[in-house]
Amino acid sequence: MKILIVLTSHDQLGNTGHKTGFWLEELAAPYYVFHDAGAELVLASPHGGPPPLDPKSDLPEFQTALTHRFKADPAAQQALANTVRLDSVRAEDFDAVFYPGGHGPLWDLAESPASIALIEAFDRAGKPYGLVCHAPGALRHVKAANGHPLVEGRRVTGFSNSEEDAVQLTDVVPFLVETEFKRLGAHYQKGPDWGAFVIEDGRLISGQNPASSEGVAKAILAQLA
Repeated sequence: MKILIVLTSHDQLGNTGHKTGFWLEELAAPYYVFHDAGAELVLASPHGGPPPLDPKSDLPEFQTALTHRFKADPAAQQALANTVRLDSVRAEDFDAVFYPGGHGPLWDLAESPASIALIEAFDRAGKPYGLVCHAPGALRHVKAANGHPLVEGRRVTGFSNSEEDAVQLTDVVPFLVETEFKRLGAHYQKGPDWGAFVIEDGRLISGQNPASSEGVAKAILAQLA
């Protein structure tokens, strides 16, 4: 079982002067769900090398047993420091793909031709692809086999407008995940703010927020089983 994890390379939070990147817990929790199930893991990002960590996700209040484990794990830190370039990976080499969130993906992965082609390849091959929090924004330009938006007519979730409003970034992000999905004709659904909420629609698995990251990873494993 070989699983690809795709991280952002984008570190600027719009024009605020603040940093963003990937959200630590959304990588650490799924990493160990997969790792402890015996999966071989490959980490990739658009630029390769070390992806930017959202500094907010490194604050004490957002740490868990798994983020501490991840930071103390030499193999995990080695993989994180040496992500492969996204345009060098092929869907046929993997059984599933997972996208952690953080705000970074809204800027780079959502617009990345390599990411778009990769998700389309997983979709056509009937392999599971999971995205959590802001990472579902990477589906924005992905097309289904019929040329329509991949999410059109499908059940999907992602960071809600009310959650974006709560973190006061509604006017900073390039687009709102909930609004964009509705514009594309998706059946966007959400649970309570900050609560775990995961939706499976065929091989497309999406999670609403950081609390949903472990659930998305477990859903991917269940499909692979």
